[in-house]
Amino acid sequence: MILLEAQTHVFFIREENLISCILSCKRNRRKAMARRSHLMEIGCIACDELSEVGAGEREGWLDDPSLLAALHHHSLALASATRPIALVLGWDHDHRFSSSAVRDPIKIHPVLSPYEGRITALEWLPFGDVLALALGTSAGLLLIFSVGGDLIHKQLVHTGHILRLRFRQTAKADGIGEGSISEELCVVLPGVVARFDGSDIQSLLHRWFQKSETGMWENSLNKLESEDDETSYGRIPFQVWNVGKFGSCVDAAITSIMPPPLLELQSSQRFYCAITIGNDSVISAYRLSEDRSRSLVGTILSKVVPVTFSTIASFSKLIWRNESNATRKSRPTPQSFAKASPLTCLKDTRRKGEKLTLSPSGTLAAITDSLGRILLLDTQALVVVRLWKGYRDACCLFVETLVSKDRASSSSSNYEYTKGDYCLCLAIHAPRKGIIEIWKMRTGPRLLTVPCPKGSKILQPSIRSGSSSQSPYIPLEVFVLNGDSGQISVLNRSLS
Repeated sequence: MILLEAQTHVFFIREENLISCILSCKRNRRKAMARRSHLMEIGCIACDELSEVGAGEREGWLDDPSLLAALHHHSLALASATRPIALVLGWDHDHRFSSSAVRDPIKIHPVLSPYEGRITALEWLPFGDVLALALGTSAGLLLIFSVGGDLIHKQLVHTGHILRLRFRQTAKADGIGEGSISEELCVVLPGVVARFDGSDIQSLLHRWFQKSETGMWENSLNKLESEDDETSYGRIPFQVWNVGKFGSCVDAAITSIMPPPLLELQSSQRFYCAITIGNDSVISAYRLSEDRSRSLVGTILSKVVPVTFSTIASFSKLIWRNESNATRKSRPTPQSFAKASPLTCLKDTRRKGEKLTLSPSGTLAAITDSLGRILLLDTQALVVVRLWKGYRDACCLFVETLVSKDRASSSSSNYEYTKGDYCLCLAIHAPRKGIIEIWKMRTGPRLLTVPCPKGSKILQPSIRSGSSSQSPYIPLEVFVLNGDSGQISVLNRSLS
């Protein structure tokens, strides 16, 4: 018997009852902790091949700036700027535990000459059942590979270092219904932004898959592997703009289609809004036009300069006639810039822009800077609507979560959530704090703080998984890659 005295009351409790009470409290605590666990494991990519992209060389290898990562549904592509290899890893989505085995890794070895540079950007190109992997190089080349590692396309975007490849799905301006979407690939270089229409890339991929079955395309690529003529691989039409008026940029994005400027004749030409961040200006905005009209000086230069280089090249071939067999073909000339008009600029010599993340609709952008601040930008009004401080080395991704306790705790298994049930939030990964914070957009409170293992990285696919007009609404999700264990987890949709 155990005697408990509380003020004037005396209680007698049997020892076995006290032990059962303590065990019950522990069980309830474990259940509460399980309910508070907001990360669910979906797979594991741990394998020996990870060492080829730098895994295990040091603690926190995912924080290496030269490491590139791109996530697709149940597939992860990794590449390193210091190694000429890209690794594609996959896992079975039915395995929810750490014992799930990774599928056989696929190694892609791009054949790059010294003047073609090294791998600097990585992105998936998903078009329904067609999937490809895009690589960018430090010499401005865009390489497209199949999932099996076959080279499909090679093209020069512009001379310079490709900083970012950004694939997006957007609603068509003249589309009818929610299912009317279009795809685009944005290529970011220092002071330069290029845009590829998704339909042009998709057409190339369909033709490759059709010809690859007969071996025609493979034979043509084997024939041209030793050649340097970029036009031999075909050419995807694209637009390129000079956005370096306020300084070189480190990241950029084409946010949406915008109306034409005032006092300008209406035409069928489209105008895009581009946001750039960089060292000289934290935020800059441009109006991009598909119209390639140039000034008189620009027109003269665009005509004279290529002819001049061609004449010099021909003259040099005549001089070095004896070495004509060893002479390579001339490099492709960069495409001329379309018109880009500056709209606004935020200059601050004390801080520099580092990373830019777009919301699914492109109306919001989260920007991190060198002072540990996060700026939430309204890309339509071009106004900073929110500011966070104390988040150095942070990474931001937009996420859609269930914040209504009534809907999130509903026991009805037949209920299908719609877009209106989800709320747009911002996930902020603060590696120095070891946490992931979820903030409600635009000016809502912090909804959740999730502990995050050290050496982790948050990732997000470029498109939603299985989203279509017939299937239930699929929200935007955030995934967490643990660099130490190789486990991949997803943030639960419900925050309750």
